[in-house]
Amino acid sequence: MSKPRLKAVSRTQGNNRALKEGTVKPGSCELDFEDVPVLTDAFRRMVRGLEFDVCEMALSTYVCARAHGKRFTALPIFLVRAFHHGAIVCARDAGVRIPKDLEERKVGVNRGYTVTTGVWARSILQHEYGVDLDGITWIRSGDEHVAEYKPPSNVLPMEPGRELLGLVASGELAAGIGLDAKSPELQVLIPDAAEAGFKALRDRGHYPINHLIVVKDEVLDAHPGLAADLFDAFAHSKRRYVEALKGSRLEAPTPTDEVYRRVIESTGKDPLPYGIGPNQRVLEGFVQDLVEQGIIDRPVGVHDLFHPETHALAG
Repeated sequence: MSKPRLKAVSRTQGNNRALKEGTVKPGSCELDFEDVPVLTDAFRRMVRGLEFDVCEMALSTYVCARAHGKRFTALPIFLVRAFHHGAIVCARDAGVRIPKDLEERKVGVNRGYTVTTGVWARSILQHEYGVDLDGITWIRSGDEHVAEYKPPSNVLPMEPGRELLGLVASGELAAGIGLDAKSPELQVLIPDAAEAGFKALRDRGHYPINHLIVVKDEVLDAHPGLAADLFDAFAHSKRRYVEALKGSRLEAPTPTDEVYRRVIESTGKDPLPYGIGPNQRVLEGFVQDLVEQGIIDRPVGVHDLFHPETHALAG
């Protein structure tokens, strides 16, 4: 019997490069990777049209989509992790000196309120700096991938014809999340943001997950064993990458590669652990953030988010 050919999307990065290049392959299927230049477009196409069999997706988009009955299920393959202390920027003369200065003001969020970087940045403001998130009016520059989602009353759309970067640079918005901070008018709100991220990792195990893999439910139902097989293939590809990181064998390492290398140096552990077990604490905290921020209306069990075949897997 021929293997099923599955339409897949995942941005090429160190941990999945061997899989995309075909030097690592799943045993039960063939993956036909489609190039989607703007990865967030693939998220939207999957959420709204189930266009792919296997798709990389932002973590908060996935949990929100599941809450609204979308017919795909995640595998605990955590392709992207990042620190988000540097994601909050403000104008140099906006009168914002510390995170608490954002309270009772307007803060912009790039694209939608449910964007994962925004969730993590707001969590940092709340849990590390004591900011009252409910006292801020959040101005989103776009809509949400999950069209059915209704944001809290303190989340408003940006006025038509306005531009988020300009509103932050002018001080009309006290700050913005997810913007390019290279503009000379802007500064990162949290000083020494990179060091603050690693301090949070050391002090409280704060290691944000951004992206995972989802698979269409009808595909999983039709092919028992596929979820575990895909997990093993992605994990095999990732292990090759981590060994290259440890051995300094990467050609032209990216800034992301350097962050992961520093995680190895700081923790002595795999910088991209896959599986529920090694990530349960981070996932539980994120689900609580989603509830507190009004993205889902009730907690969900971490294991309920992932396909049963993968519950005991780690790699």
